[in-house]
Amino acid sequence: MFGIGDFARHGRVSVRMLRHYDAIGLLRPAHVDPGTGYRYYRAGQLADLNRIVALKDLGFTLESVRGILEDRISGEELRGMLRLRRAELTAAIEADAARLRQVEERLRSIESEGTMTTADVQIKTLPPVRLAELTGVAASYGPAEITPVIRPLYAELMERLARAGVPPAGPAVARYEEAPDGGLLVHAGITVAGEIGAGHDFTVTDLPGVRRAATIVHKGSMDDVLATYAMLARWIDANGHRPVGYAREFTLESSPDGCEAWVTELQEPIEEAVA
Repeated sequence: MFGIGDFARHGRVSVRMLRHYDAIGLLRPAHVDPGTGYRYYRAGQLADLNRIVALKDLGFTLESVRGILEDRISGEELRGMLRLRRAELTAAIEADAARLRQVEERLRSIESEGTMTTADVQIKTLPPVRLAELTGVAASYGPAEITPVIRPLYAELMERLARAGVPPAGPAVARYEEAPDGGLLVHAGITVAGEIGAGHDFTVTDLPGVRRAATIVHKGSMDDVLATYAMLARWIDANGHRPVGYAREFTLESSPDGCEAWVTELQEPIEEAVA
């Protein structure tokens, strides 16, 4: 058997923690010397210790851990519970990270107020474009809501185009519009050309041309697009225009090395504001 110090070392926990588990009846020593009070543990008790620590680290209370251990669940059942809990924690971490990115992007936008130039805004005429599209729904315009929707849509769209034998004829074009229930319709499009035969499992949309659009180039991830959109909005307002219809996001450059290398033109249809 192992003394409490050796057992703690092998289990990678503190002696204080083992004493606490003993005090609450969660992990009793195999033997306690009646004369000295020294605690001794068997090597086989490391399995119980591993279960306790793993469950606790995954957010279970010690009372919940006690119930799980008392139920004598099998190793496979425990692994299933831990995998499920791990997935829940991973999702929570990813959601927190997305919220943090949004906060950081808002902060960058605030810090850039009064310092960013709108000199790169240009007015263009946009030609008509035919798109193969898939559509999803996001909760709002926030990048944290749009990105998890639009990326899988594009991956799926490319697979469906390949199965249909329809090659892309130009860049990706993303666009958005309000959904009837208050959410946001996210349209992931790829430029295609010519007649598309029947039986395909994507939507073919002919976007009309736009006589006047205010455009600006955004470099980097679309998760960081807030400040660029704010710059475009300031230019539109300062130059006596107002937006009409929905903006388009026209991919100029993409890279397999990551979205930080992407170049996207933001295209917002405009008209002169009525005084």
